[in-house]
Amino acid sequence: MAAPGWLPPGARPAVRVVDMHTGGEPLRIVPGGLEPGPAGPTLLARRRHMGAELDHVRRLLVQEPRGHRGMYAAVLVPSELPAARLGALFLHGQGYSTMCGHAVLALGRFALDAGLVPAPSRPETAVTIHCPCGPVTAFVPWDGRRSGSRVRFHSVPAFAAAADVTVDVPGHGKVVVDIGYGGAFYAFLSAERLGLDVCSSKTQDLVDAASAVTEAVKRQFKLHHPDNEELAFLYGTILTDGKDAFCDEPTTNICVFADAQVDRSPTGSGVTARIALQYHKGLIQLNQTRSFRSSTTGSLFTGKAVKEAKCGDYNAVVVEVSGEAFYTGTATFVVEEEDPLKYGFSLK
Repeated sequence: MAAPGWLPPGARPAVRVVDMHTGGEPLRIVPGGLEPGPAGPTLLARRRHMGAELDHVRRLLVQEPRGHRGMYAAVLVPSELPAARLGALFLHGQGYSTMCGHAVLALGRFALDAGLVPAPSRPETAVTIHCPCGPVTAFVPWDGRRSGSRVRFHSVPAFAAAADVTVDVPGHGKVVVDIGYGGAFYAFLSAERLGLDVCSSKTQDLVDAASAVTEAVKRQFKLHHPDNEELAFLYGTILTDGKDAFCDEPTTNICVFADAQVDRSPTGSGVTARIALQYHKGLIQLNQTRSFRSSTTGSLFTGKAVKEAKCGDYNAVVVEVSGEAFYTGTATFVVEEEDPLKYGFSLK
């Protein structure tokens, strides 16, 4: 049996990671040590630099043979914000996102357990995480020894970008969607409008339909973000069960983002954007908690609008999202220079 810390002869250690999941959605955390690290004076500049100069690191982390089609990762970097304990760049199969709620829930735990927050307080510690969309605060249980699994966060100001927008979707005709922002932009509609059931239709049928909606909205609707146009892109489409009015029963959805990647969780930034849309439409009030179920795993998040805010000219809300995050492993990935697939590959 190989000794602890053993590495294959001739292989160089490329990166060390900690793996977690939140509601079934994986998160591969790179605590640091990338050489060279993503450079730039701001987090958005580091995001641009990583995409342009270090994209092989993303491919190594999330693509096969070390990852898979559904893998997601976060690279921890310094933040220019004094209040933030850490900055995070979010990586997926196609590129880089601006916000990731399931990652924030997991990173809150990791920050405490890894000692990134000096002197955590009991029974709960606030951890500000600088995301590309802005600072997000996670609230993490702490018993004096380790973090608890149920974490909540307060979002950046979330808003309804557009309601009842008609788009022409190939194969489905004219379809009405809402567009919400929760750190990333999503299109929302009931799966029933596409002739599907979010709870019982085949996942591939839901993915194909959601992807068609995403492409149609990208072609037919121009997004705008008042803070930075770098944030103004449609990340994906979330198909729902249509239960937008407040009730005590969970509402079910599936999020299809980036290049037809399926979120296994109820999607933290998607819950944020959906709450903002429901508040905009008068379907939910401040501090009314709703439960959101993933159609893929059955995992649950809760969400509620906790206060009104502004984002440029948009009326917005700060949304609290909670869910459970768990550790699944650690790994040291190595590279052999003669390996033609050392930086990964992707199969569709």
